[in-house]
This record gives sequence, C-alpha cells and structure tokens, in this order.
Amino acid sequence: MDLSELCLVCGALILGMMTALWLLSLAMKNSSIVDVFWGTGFVSTNLAAFYFSGHTAQQTLLTVLVTLWGLRLSIHIFLRNKGKAEDFRYAQWRKEHGVRWWWVSFFKVFLLQGVLLWMIAIPLLAVQAAGHQGPISIYAYAGACVWAVGFFFESVGDYQLAAFRSDPSNGGKILTHGLWRFTRHPNYFGDAVQWWGFFIFAVSSGSWWTVYSPLLMTILLMRVSGVTLLEKTMKTRPGYAAYVHNTNTFFPWFPGNH
Repeated sequence: MDLSELCLVCGALILGMMTALWLLSLAMKNSSIVDVFWGTGFVSTNLAAFYFSGHTAQQTLLTVLVTLWGLRLSIHIFLRNKGKAEDFRYAQWRKEHGVRWWWVSFFKVFLLQGVLLWMIAIPLLAVQAAGHQGPISIYAYAGACVWAVGFFFESVGDYQLAAFRSDPSNGGKILTHGLWRFTRHPNYFGDAVQWWGFFIFAVSSGSWWTVYSPLLMTILLMRVSGVTLLEKTMKTRPGYAAYVHNTNTFFPWFPGNH
C-alpha cells in the first residue's frame, strides 16, 4: 500500500475513533477523555499502518518506539485525571456554548484533534509505506537515539512532577529540582524531541518534506496547548518570578545562565 492510500485508510480510522470517543464523552459529560486518547491515537494509527507494511526491521523498531511513547503518555494522563473534574479548558468552553456544546465539541475538540493527529502522524506513515529493506539505516539509529533523549526528559519529568504533587506539603509550590531545574517544561521538551526522532526515521525513506510534523508539534507544545497555556495558571504562585528568571522556558540549560 502506497503512502496516499495509507493516509486515506488511517484518516478514516482516525475519524472513526474520534467519533466514537466523542459519543463516549457525551455519555460521560467529560471532553477531557480526548487528552487521554492523544497518545493512544498515534499508537493505533501507526499499528494500522504497520499491519499493511512489509514488517521490516526498521518499521518494527519505529512501531516499538511509537507504542512506548504513546501508551506511556496515555497511561500518565489517565492516572493524572482519574477522579478529577473535566479539564478547565473544556469546562469553560462547555459553559460558553451551553446547550450547543454537545455538537460543537465534535468539531472544536474531537475533529480538530483528529485532523492534527492525522497530519502529525504522516512521518510514521511514510516510514511504514516505504518498506525499507535490509539492515536498519543509520537514519533510523540516529532517530532512535534522539527519541531516547526525548523519552527520558518526558517520562522522568512527568514522574518527578507527579511525585512532587503527591506530597500535600507542596500545594501551591513550584517544582524547581531534578530536570525542572534546567527547563520549566522538561516533559514538553521531551515530547517535541521524540517527534524530531520520528522525523529522522522518515528521512531514511526520502520523506524529508514531513519536517512540518515535528515543527507543528513543537509549536503546539510551546505556543498553543502546552507551555503558554500552563504558565498562565502558574503566575500567581510564590517564587514563580524567580523561577522564570533563573530557568529556561523550554530548552534545557544551566540555571541562571539563560
């Protein structure tokens, strides 16, 4: 199956998954479940593409890395949100749209994220469609190394933040040690780096044009749904100004030297 056919098949799969998720959100009265599905959506899409691929060593390696990234992220968000009310972003939109939210949410939340998921996943589909034969390429090894750096920052950063928040004495405080000493958002940085790793995989199949995917993911994390949105909720916390002054926003660096 060539890339265009694979894109159509996976696009239809994503539409089906997002529609089912939207219906579930209506029953639960909670649109936050879309955040839990984000990582799993990429895993499902890549696995579908892998099913139609040649199952080469390079495609298998990519599939393992995508699955590790996506499942870890979904499990982390599920545990973080478990037992909590709907995320404040969706709760605010629900309030703004009132009785129309049941259908507005399909387009504003689920369909939009489905389109983004499909666009960002193209490098993965390009690798699966290429059917690279022979030994794993140097690009794939390089991509895996870059991915490992990102996975470390994201997973360790999330673990450190979860441990910090689990201590009631840290309520209202800011985490400033561990990886959070070098960047205010090590988890978002790690997420972006992993997608640059996936892109390097795609370069081996000649799909250099998919560079828009990691660029888009990085912009979303830095300017839209990640850093910018989160920091708006942190400005009133004690010590925030000093933390901002001493610590890089996104890219890790030694404290006080940025």
